Amino acid sequence: MASGDQVETEFPHGIGKVARRELAAHGYTRYEQLTGVSAAALLRLHGIGPKSIRILGEELADRGLAFAEE
Repeated sequence: MASGDQVETEFPHGIGKVARRELAAHGYTRYEQLTGVSAAALLRLHGIGPKSIRILGEELADRGLAFAEE
């Protein structure tokens, strides 16, 4: 992981620094890892809101992937 607020992930900058940092802190740095967690579970993390879920969901769909079911 990079120093400061820079977090090395595949996720787009559109989800925000806090969201990327929190995802990485919980072990999520690649889209494939998000297939093992539900959108509802991610929404419970600090800094992850509906916009982040929408963006990540669209990126997952573009890759033929999806969040896990609740």
